[in-house]
Formats: sequence, structure tokens, C-alpha cells
Amino acid sequence: MAPVVTNVSPAQGAPAGGTSVTITGSGFTDATLVRFGPNGADFVLVSDTQITAKTPTGTSTVKATVTTPTGTSTQNVLFTYTSVPALSSLRPVSDPTSGENTLSGGLVPTSGPTSGGNTVTINGTNLSGAILVKFGNNSATILTNTPTQITVSAPAGPPSSVSVTVTTAGGTSNPLPYFYIAAPTVNELSTHLGPATGGNTVTVLGANLTLTSAVSFGGNQATTINVVSDSQLTVTAPAGSGTVTVTVTTPGGTSTATTTGNPHYTYLGAPVLTSLTPSNGSDLGGDAIVLGGSNLTFTDAVTFGGLPASFSAISDTQVVATSPGGTPGTVNVVAHTPAGNSNALPYVYAPS
Repeated sequence: MAPVVTNVSPAQGAPAGGTSVTITGSGFTDATLVRFGPNGADFVLVSDTQITAKTPTGTSTVKATVTTPTGTSTQNVLFTYTSVPALSSLRPVSDPTSGENTLSGGLVPTSGPTSGGNTVTINGTNLSGAILVKFGNNSATILTNTPTQITVSAPAGPPSSVSVTVTTAGGTSNPLPYFYIAAPTVNELSTHLGPATGGNTVTVLGANLTLTSAVSFGGNQATTINVVSDSQLTVTAPAGSGTVTVTVTTPGGTSTATTTGNPHYTYLGAPVLTSLTPSNGSDLGGDAIVLGGSNLTFTDAVTFGGLPASFSAISDTQVVATSPGGTPGTVNVVAHTPAGNSNALPYVYAPS
């Protein structure tokens, strides 16, 4: 009786051959030949029901057969030669709607955080049945798999460039580079105070800032981001309120508040003056004037007709200033804070 072939495992392999397969069935004793399609394979007889073989070169889908002195198996047990996967190169593609260029092909994105866990799309050909996706020496978790695209959850890795490869039954693909980016940190701001209306320039100091894509002031996005260096950015603060944490986002992740730095920023209401007590004094100056109003805690300057006066902020509603000398007549008194200038109130210099 001719031998019987019931299964070949694995049922796929590279066109170049060399895939180790196990053939199971019956009547294999005294086997003289194993073929994959028309091509003979090297094989080892394990038992009457099992043979191990190395596939020969081949293409497409072929039948695996075993021949003994009693005949050749006729069962339709198939082996498929699968092409080696190939990963596409990254290229710019113009969006017909917006006209902007985006990146397609290859890996998208091409970089990510050292903690991993971000989704990476891999584009190419012959990607069906992916067995393994590696980022350097680390294996990624395969999320979806089609003949032209794989999505994976990237593994963790140290800051570095690694090669990404895809392995199928057909072999291992060409490598594409992927960059692990250290998470950014924010240690200091050039100012921790600013107007609630925003619009002022703030310098952000920290580390790993080169690839900054966004800067947030408590959830509100800053504009006009300028990367000065890997440790310094300048941004235009957005509008906001209260005290917020400034964070920076890069492909390496989003910064978090640290115990060694001060990434906090406080929004201030514009200063308002409602009274001067008294509202007149000698042109020689030297009079104590109480400025009443609101949002005065952070007063950093008081002027009488443009001339600076010495002062002390007593509370959010009161500043005591010493009038400078001036020309007899009426001048404007203005208080300034990091939120800007207050309204002006008239002060009268009396001739001495």
C-alpha cells in the first residue's frame, strides 16, 4: 500500500528553501524520496508515521509527497512558498485636500518613547502571517497583520537607534531604522508669572527638548514654539488662569513635574488702581501715597508721570509708594506687574 501524507508543519516557507518541516502520516518505513512539487528534499525518517525534511527551492503552492517501494502518496497536502517580506521606504506624500506633505510607507512614526507601548505602523509587501517583529533585540506585540501592513505595540528600549525587521515563513525583511527618544524634562521657566490674556514670551529650560512638538500650559497649547537647543525653548504663552504646570511633548513622551525643578506658571489678572491716598503732594516728593486697587501682589514698578517711585506691596489690594519729585501739575500714576500696566490715576504736584 502506498504511503499516506496527512500533514506538513509548517505549511509555509521561503522560496530559497531550507525550511525545516515535519511530515506526518503512515506507511513511511523504507521511504526513498520526499518531494515538494517536482523537487526532491533532504529528509530523515523518524518513524513509520513521521519524517523531517528540509524544503528545496520552489515557488507558489505545491504538494508534498512521500515515495516508498510500494508507491507514492496521493493526498493533497500542500506547502506554500512565501516570498520574503520587504519593508517600504519612508516617503513624503502630498495631501490633495490640504496640500500639506505627510509621511507614508516604512515605519510611522519613526521614533517613540523609551517606555514603548506606542503603536507603530509598518508598511511593505509579503507581510502576511508575520511570526515576529523585532525592534533591535526586543520583540514587539503584533496588533494587526495584512499583506501590506502590520501594526505593533513597540517594546521598550534605551535611547538609541535600532533596526526594525519583520519575520514570516518566507524569511526576515530588510531592516528600517527606529529611534528611541528619552522623555523630555522641564526644570525651569524664565518667568513663573504672566498675564491671563497670554501672548508673552516664556523661555522653557530642561533636557531632551530638540524634537518638541507641543508645549502645554495646564492643558492650553502654547504657540510659536522655537527650539533654541536641546535644553531650551522659547514659546508664546496661551491665555489661562490660576497656577498650572508647563509640560513639553516630544516623540519620547510628555514631561512630568519633578521634585528638582519648577515647571509651574501662574496667571495674573491685570493690575487695577481705584484710589490714591492722598492724591496730591509736594513737588519735592517724599510723600507716602497709598495705591488702592486689585491684583497688586506682584507689583514690580510704580511710576509718577513716568518717573519711578520706591514702593512696597502690602497686599493684593494695597501698595504704599513714596512720591518722587516732580514738576508742579497733574501726572499719571501707574502700577506695573508681570501681567502688565494698570490704568492711570491722576496725582497733583503742588508747588513748594
